Amino acid sequence: MSLQSKFDKLESENRAAELGGGQKRIDKQHNAGKKTARERINDLIDPGSFVEIDKLVKHQTKDFGMEDKKIAGDGMITGYGKIDDRLVYVFAQDFTVFGGTMSRSNADKVVKIMDMAVKMGAPLIGLNDSGGARIQEGVRSLAGYADIFYRNVRASGVVPQISAILGPCAGGAVYSPALTDFIFMVKESSYMFVTGPDVIKTVTHEEVTKEALGGAMTHNADSGVAHFAAQDDEQSMMMIRDLISFIPSNNLEDPPFKPSNDDPNREDEKLQNLVPNDPNKPYDITEIINSVVDDHNFLEVQAHYAKNMIVGFGRLGGRTVGIVANQPAFLAGCLDINSSVKAARFVRFCDAFNIPLITFVDVPGFLPGTNQELGGIIKHGAKLLYAFSEATVPKITLITRKAYGGAYDVMSSKHIGADVNYSYPTGEIAVMGPDGAVNILYRDLDDEKKKEAVAEYKENFANPFRAAELGYIDEIIYPKETRKKLIQALEMTKNKSHSNPPKKHGNIPL
Repeated sequence: MSLQSKFDKLESENRAAELGGGQKRIDKQHNAGKKTARERINDLIDPGSFVEIDKLVKHQTKDFGMEDKKIAGDGMITGYGKIDDRLVYVFAQDFTVFGGTMSRSNADKVVKIMDMAVKMGAPLIGLNDSGGARIQEGVRSLAGYADIFYRNVRASGVVPQISAILGPCAGGAVYSPALTDFIFMVKESSYMFVTGPDVIKTVTHEEVTKEALGGAMTHNADSGVAHFAAQDDEQSMMMIRDLISFIPSNNLEDPPFKPSNDDPNREDEKLQNLVPNDPNKPYDITEIINSVVDDHNFLEVQAHYAKNMIVGFGRLGGRTVGIVANQPAFLAGCLDINSSVKAARFVRFCDAFNIPLITFVDVPGFLPGTNQELGGIIKHGAKLLYAFSEATVPKITLITRKAYGGAYDVMSSKHIGADVNYSYPTGEIAVMGPDGAVNILYRDLDDEKKKEAVAEYKENFANPFRAAELGYIDEIIYPKETRKKLIQALEMTKNKSHSNPPKKHGNIPL
């Protein structure tokens, strides 16, 4: 074979691999409102930076006539590239080839780049669009999945892992995304479930649509499995790029620094009157968050789930921070099962990847009710307490209004390791609200005397001054100075060095 023939063969093999399942299947993918795996990678990665690995790999199955159906790449595209000039590793399932099903060969491709991502200390991004395990391969396909799951766990807390669900994702295929740090879904075209509607109908006789069972909004708003919902594939890729801009490449690096022209000493007079004087009146905590972060840019995580708790990323003075905040505009900002788990997972991610935590507190307590108690609020609330206590990154806390009972302790109080604790003058730090306290302390008083007792309790406890006298609050600040004070605290804690006692790992109450 001449040299030119060898070059021609390489060219034709590359072309065949890039065509995947062929033009007809590509057209079918487009008609379903979905992009192909390669188009998604092009949207995600900086132009011209993607380097494909194992492009010519083919499956080795001979059963069920598969020896005559071999396509280069085998339904999985793997490689590395850059996002904002930072290295990332990517694998993308190609639905046009055998429905993107998992074979032993393409599992090996994923395993290879997962190992490389950990070795090189770079984020791993999986673009999932698959019919699940390749039935023709039997246990070899299942073994491939398990090899990936094992590496997901090994990589957890070492490099960020991000999953985009861009089509069906069922059975064993859902567990790899579930083990990763963030899950993106696309409305009306992506689904996740362990058992699909047909199996459910056969076994339990329930009738349910794919959308209601495992659609993007089901998992973003109801189950809490997913973190972000996009309108289409392209928006999903842009959202992943935005997320990557906030987080470090691995657990040994600091988050990327992004200089801003936003004055660190900027004051906002609007904040002076944002928190109502009436303790029972709601307000939107995101107004404070958006006011204080650099360029008013806040990336909320799980925005549709457990809305009584806000979590997400912002920057202060150019440095990434993770923000956790009670939301008084929803369920009065109470802690419940869902909000505790949502915040605990976010806190642990930030701690694993050296992202300082800013906590805004306005919490009247834990949500009462039999559903909460029987659902295990004790155990689930303890997850958030555990996460904040375990975290060794800089922790800065601001009480904007209520901080009652055990919920005060849980929300990154001084007593569980917060480095700097601020309060607005509107802060109320007490075992419980004035009315409840007076009803317990003075059961036999008539209504008039009770009113006087409530007023006295408010005077003594519904303010931050008692806590400041005891040193539990470091400084009572003017609301308009919030940005300046948070940046000051962040700069002061920049070189914090603190570690937990040596151990294999703790036993978080799961």
